[in-house]
Parts: sequence; C-alpha cells; structure tokens
Amino acid sequence: MPGSARELSLRPARPGDLDAIVAIERVAFTDPPWSRASFASLVDDPRVVFLVATDRPAGGEAVAGAGAPGGVLGYVVAWVVVDEAEIANLAVAPERRRTGIGRRLLEAAVTSAVLGGARVLYLEVRESNTAARALYGARGFVLAGRRSDYYRNPVEDALVLRLDLRAAASPPERVRTRRVDGGAST
Repeated sequence: MPGSARELSLRPARPGDLDAIVAIERVAFTDPPWSRASFASLVDDPRVVFLVATDRPAGGEAVAGAGAPGGVLGYVVAWVVVDEAEIANLAVAPERRRTGIGRRLLEAAVTSAVLGGARVLYLEVRESNTAARALYGARGFVLAGRRSDYYRNPVEDALVLRLDLRAAASPPERVRTRRVDGGAST
C-alpha cells in the first residue's frame, strides 16, 4: 500500500535513543546489562562508534521506541585504539533478529575500524550464542582465545574472536595511472 514502504537506516546514536537502547540491552544481555549512564557517556564521544539501526518510513524521520516501527531496532558500540579495534556491544531487538540488522551493524563497525586505521578487530561472544557466532564467522572472524567463566549469569566462557582487517577489507579499486617515467602502472 502507498506510504507503507520502510527502510533500514544507520545513524549515530542520540540522547533521545537511550531508553530504546537500554530496553534492547536488558533483553539481549543478562551479565549485567550496560546501564543508561554507560551508554549516555558514549553519545557524541568522538573516540567511539555508536550507531543505531532504525526502521523509518522511506524518506521520513525515525522516532524512538525499542523495536517499534520507526524506532531503534539495534545498536553497535565500537572503538579503535592505535591499530586495534573492538566491538564492545552489538544487539538487535528480539523481534527483529535474523532480518539482516545485525549484519548491517557489524559491517558498519568493520568499515569504521578500517577507516580508523585498525588492522585487527576483536569482540567477545558467549560460547552458546550460536546465531552471533554464525554471523561473525560468516564475516571472517576466527577464534583468538577463550575467557573462562567470563560471563556470570549464567556462568559461561567468552570466545574472543578476531578479524584481520587487512585480509577482510575489500581491496581498493585499481586505477590505471601513468608513471612519471612514462611506463604504465596499476
């Protein structure tokens, strides 16, 4: 029907998104979930990649509300320190999982890490989180280590996954140029 088209949009998190982000966080994580104050401290921090996925009417403005049409459907928090990056938090509203939102957020974090000069990207995931592990594995993350009993509720190991960004990044488009000495170069 006309006017019902919706599109997924990624944008920097705003203070008005925090209630929806915290609502998703509380459903997604139990160990313990990040606080509203933790998320608030990251909004507008230039050292942090903090993006939200919203479902908004095509050409329209998104509104707050975890998982609601037009609201925040997921988020990612990442940062780059020197040449290493970490995805610290990534979650999608339960009713919108397995729809590509997590993949889009992951790709945005990978792109941000590459643009920030990182050569490697790390994250931690519960060993039992098979859906997330499949997503990360499909993107090229490999097991780098294990943190025994890292999670407390319930007690479980964290798998440390690593993505070599030099191998994972799309190769730059090759452009034919003319060398100064007159020879062709690619």
